[in-house]
Amino acid sequence: MRVAVGLGLMDFPFAGAADYWRWVDLCEAGDVDSIWQTDRLVSRQPILECMATMGALAGRTRRLRFGMNVVSLALRDPVLLAKQCATIDMLSDGRLLPAFGIGSPAGPEWQALNIDTGTRGRRTDEGLEIIRRLWREDSVDFAGRHYRLTGASISPKPVQPELPMWIGGSSEAAIQRTVRYGTGWQGGGETPEQAGRIVAAIKKAAADAGRTIDEDHYGASFPFYFGSARDSAVTGAMAAYARRTGRDPQGYFAAGDEGTIVGRIGDYVAVGVEKFILRPVGRDGDEILAQTRRLIDRVLPAVANRWPKAARPA
Repeated sequence: MRVAVGLGLMDFPFAGAADYWRWVDLCEAGDVDSIWQTDRLVSRQPILECMATMGALAGRTRRLRFGMNVVSLALRDPVLLAKQCATIDMLSDGRLLPAFGIGSPAGPEWQALNIDTGTRGRRTDEGLEIIRRLWREDSVDFAGRHYRLTGASISPKPVQPELPMWIGGSSEAAIQRTVRYGTGWQGGGETPEQAGRIVAAIKKAAADAGRTIDEDHYGASFPFYFGSARDSAVTGAMAAYARRTGRDPQGYFAAGDEGTIVGRIGDYVAVGVEKFILRPVGRDGDEILAQTRRLIDRVLPAVANRWPKAARPA
């Protein structure tokens, strides 16, 4: 198995850029696998734009991989996004982990930008087809309902010969989208039980379609906190999560000691998940840094000991 633990942010909890880079440098120096940034274009709270963040991370880091979790493709031009991904992958020497989804219908972007949420699925499918072809082909013609291209091309191509295409979402359409376009699936707010059902459904649909997805290309994410679930940092984060998503935060947040967090990882591993994006909970940047240090010092060694990484075949 190749269980890997990355860290993700949605809100920007730091006082400024210097504190953010302290956090990034901490992850780079530790054994954190990757850094992920949530995509949000319209917000009152501070949230970094994910593609600009990917470019900044490419220049700041040398070891870490990084990705967007997940970019709302229906809100973006697919040719520009394909070009951005290829450029960032080249400049980072192949460390980009692109992940795509249709975006939550509850997000503020749809109303603010006057975009019909009913077009999300078709726009995303057409965008994925365009991006995949632009990464591989020298000239792309495309005639869809939302996009039309004639002789489109991008250069340079991505450094990774098969640039990953992680797909987010839990609906039947997302499952089929993963089978058709994806090289992996990245979960969002699914509990271990829910993630297990989705992983099983993707594997069955892929087999029916004559495809396979690597066993270590199924991911999950959850918030973590070293401390009591009754602490105000956790109760506040849970309340905000419930308001934003309409989901029950119980069973999703992992608050306690390292045993609690490693145990939650184990619950996901048991249902076929091997990649993780853990979100530190804290009231401010100092708490986020402290939570991250504890994860690096206590959880990552326990994960490496419990699930030693098997060598990839030559």
